[in-house]
Amino acid sequence: MSAEFDARLEFAQFRRPPVVAGDPDYDAARRVWNGYHDLSPAAILRCSSSAEIAAGIRSARERDLPLAVRGGGHSFPGYGSCDGGLVVDLAPLDEVVVDVARRVATVGGGATWGEVDRATAAHGFAIPGGLVSTTGVGGLTLGGGIGWLSRAWGLACDQLAAAEVVLADGSQARASETENADLFWALRGGGGNFGVVARFEFRLHPLPPASAVLGGMVLYPAEAAADVLGEHERLAAAMPDELSTLAAFVSVPPLPFLPADLHFRPALAIALCDLGEAAEAERRCAPLRRLAAPLADLVGRMPYVELQRLFDAGAPAGLRQYGCGLNLSELSAAAIAVLVEQSAMRPTPLSQIHLHQLGGAVSRVAEEATAYAGRDARWVANILGTWTEPSDDAQVRGWVSDTRRRLAELASARAYVNFLPEPGPADVRRAYGSANHDRLRELKRRFDPTNLFRRNANILPADGALAER
Repeated sequence: MSAEFDARLEFAQFRRPPVVAGDPDYDAARRVWNGYHDLSPAAILRCSSSAEIAAGIRSARERDLPLAVRGGGHSFPGYGSCDGGLVVDLAPLDEVVVDVARRVATVGGGATWGEVDRATAAHGFAIPGGLVSTTGVGGLTLGGGIGWLSRAWGLACDQLAAAEVVLADGSQARASETENADLFWALRGGGGNFGVVARFEFRLHPLPPASAVLGGMVLYPAEAAADVLGEHERLAAAMPDELSTLAAFVSVPPLPFLPADLHFRPALAIALCDLGEAAEAERRCAPLRRLAAPLADLVGRMPYVELQRLFDAGAPAGLRQYGCGLNLSELSAAAIAVLVEQSAMRPTPLSQIHLHQLGGAVSRVAEEATAYAGRDARWVANILGTWTEPSDDAQVRGWVSDTRRRLAELASARAYVNFLPEPGPADVRRAYGSANHDRLRELKRRFDPTNLFRRNANILPADGALAER
């Protein structure tokens, strides 16, 4: 660290000291979930309050240093770190407080969905979150937030009642429908472009009795994938909001309760979550469990928090990841043909293609009500390249890009910004659509005119004076 910038001295009043190069825990502290990104920040600031966040923001702004904000660190493009700049690490802000009387949970910006799920389910409530419990609340919510409960209650951002935000000038603001309403609109889908959210306030929804749902997955042979997806599309059109599915091209995991001859075999998984009463949920889900002769049926009644952890083992930290998403209005025969063909060419057993089912409550929110765009999509396809060796980088990225190119001909112009790979300004504009993007650019000019918050799916200020940095 240069003499003119000593992070230990500048941030000496922080409850936790900053981590800098040479510290024993520097390598661990600088790592993010996606092992593809090996970045070396000047300092990692472990922030325990809005005041500490503001100090980090001011320091980055005054020195024109890159600034990264880390919640859970699950960003595919590695937005939770940077080279040579400051990382505002929100991990110490992980408190979750449940107000049962008001049906509201106050959640720190560094909390993960697993922490939220445990705290809320203990009182019989839930918030629509993601599908992997180690995902950070902040990044998922600010980009929209697709999860098991979205069809029933909406996206994570739709549950937001208020947010405490530290802005680019270091000031603090509260955003809600009645306070800084424009900022509140932008936070619900506009990503981390407008400030650092220190705390979220979410509306809670009651879980079924005993907080149990019918969930799990059915594994079908890859050879049956086209027929299974075709029938699944037919059934999906009539599914109630309480039932949500995820179709995924996978390799059968080597789990001890699965026969050894199935391990690593290509398969199509139909995962599901039904919030209904036990007998009704069993009746509704029965057709999804006999779309073909299954390799394995792993569906059963389980606590919601267990369902939320079901796929954690498939998304460990440290693997190399490259992914992208596209919105689909339907699983047409043409789309299914591309998915089946590309899944057969998956470059590694860890690589997958996911099809997240939307509709339901997500589609009943007006497009202009939040910054999140593409509410008319019935499916979000997420192409996930996952691998371990740097020598496979080009092959895996090539497969993801080729799959994306082929599906793009059948997809909507809108896209889920949390699944955008290294987007440029044109990609971001297409994802949001012209109307939402123009409004977001005006708000960016108002709240972050110098584009300090640019480690994200970046929205440039409306004045056009700034080039992408």
